[in-house]
Amino acid sequence: MTAKVRQMTSNSSGRPIANQFIIYTKEGTYFQSYQSVIAFRDNFNKIKLDEYYWEYSPTTGKYRNQFLGEGIADTRAKIDSGEYELIDLN
Repeated sequence: MTAKVRQMTSNSSGRPIANQFIIYTKEGTYFQSYQSVIAFRDNFNKIKLDEYYWEYSPTTGKYRNQFLGEGIADTRAKIDSGEYELIDLN
């Protein structure tokens, strides 16, 4: 299977969101904001976040939260607990 890219859509309006992408691969799913990969969810639902870009801007954060299905407090707690791993995704 080759990678497939889908533009994210707004949860509220259903409209496409500029510069926000979901990339499907055989290893799992990536969230990309502009030119940076922000997060990766593998096929076992394990999350890895980019150590530099995961909280780069409010816009990135808004759509990262949508991709993960949680708020920033939950994400920070999961990083602190070791559930989420911070790595270089770029």
